[in-house]
Amino acid sequence: MKVTVERSTLLKSLGHVHRVVERRNTIPILSNLLLSGAEAGLRLKATDLDIEVVETIAADVAEPGATTVPAHTLYDIVRKLPDGAQVSLETTGETGLTLRSGRSRFQLQTLPESDFPDITAGEMAHRFVLPAGEFKRLIDKTQFAISTEETRYYLNGIYLHTLDVEGRSLLRAVATDGHRLARVDTAAPAGAAGMPGVIIPRKAVSEIQKLLEDGETEVAIELSATKIRVATQAVVLTSKLIDGTFPDYQRVIPSGNDKRLTVDKGDFAASVDRVSTISSERGRAVKLSMADGRMTLSVTNPDSGSATEEIEVDYDSSPLDIGFNARYLMDIAAQLDGDTALLKLADPGSPTVIQDREGASALYVLMPMRV
Repeated sequence: MKVTVERSTLLKSLGHVHRVVERRNTIPILSNLLLSGAEAGLRLKATDLDIEVVETIAADVAEPGATTVPAHTLYDIVRKLPDGAQVSLETTGETGLTLRSGRSRFQLQTLPESDFPDITAGEMAHRFVLPAGEFKRLIDKTQFAISTEETRYYLNGIYLHTLDVEGRSLLRAVATDGHRLARVDTAAPAGAAGMPGVIIPRKAVSEIQKLLEDGETEVAIELSATKIRVATQAVVLTSKLIDGTFPDYQRVIPSGNDKRLTVDKGDFAASVDRVSTISSERGRAVKLSMADGRMTLSVTNPDSGSATEEIEVDYDSSPLDIGFNARYLMDIAAQLDGDTALLKLADPGSPTVIQDREGASALYVLMPMRV
């Protein structure tokens, strides 16, 4: 193989694919990228056996061929080359790759391409296309609520499924860690009907987020019961899905919360942030006391003191005191699109529903804390 490629093009692509490669590997081939030079250009492929990312970039291919090279080493070399440089990659014998750029020359150890695993085999029964911004919104607004508790592995991802609500077909993303729940809807695209409900793992969610940062216009999504494939114009990401059953999240979304409170989102988040400075790191509990037209936020920490702050709100129900984890409140406030936050409350021991307005496509549920 003999290929010449522009440094910025190669670096951008390596940025996409090298992140999948774990730094510590017991299987040597998984530390490597598969490089394939062909008429279409240079193809880069990386996998950790759960996720595979493939990207093809423009390159001058003098001799087609393929080899595998250490992913993080190649990325670090290209990152340190001067901007605008041309990078030449040439295989030397069975176990070497020479990288040349300007006066720099690197000799890298390679492993045979035949050893490189392929996780993409199998039929994908469902395929649909979504605007990239819409798919990114589904992920961005739910991923913060993904559980990190490995024992409840079925919560370690985003649950993506379709459903009919009042005659409308929706594609819905849900994530929960047992303390908070995020649910975001969009209109279901053609081809999504009948798709299996799937749980996209946390690492795949993170990689998809980064792929969609490049301003892609559309994204093609293919699904089977065990895998998801997300394709932009240049990059194809395939991931195994979490093999588990997502709990019946509808049960924990309260429908009878009759106390409604509307507050300026920015003022509320800033107030929570200020008073939580006093709270203990472990609990981070902030108490909200609601009465006619005002909310008092208070934190008491036996070790460091106390803090209170009062803000104006739209609230005319009976007085209520309720406690929440301050960080969880700020996380949810950061996801709301509008200028206001709508809290639907019941009592100090029941979950609260938070939206930016009634009927919004994003809905959040937060469990209270004892204060």
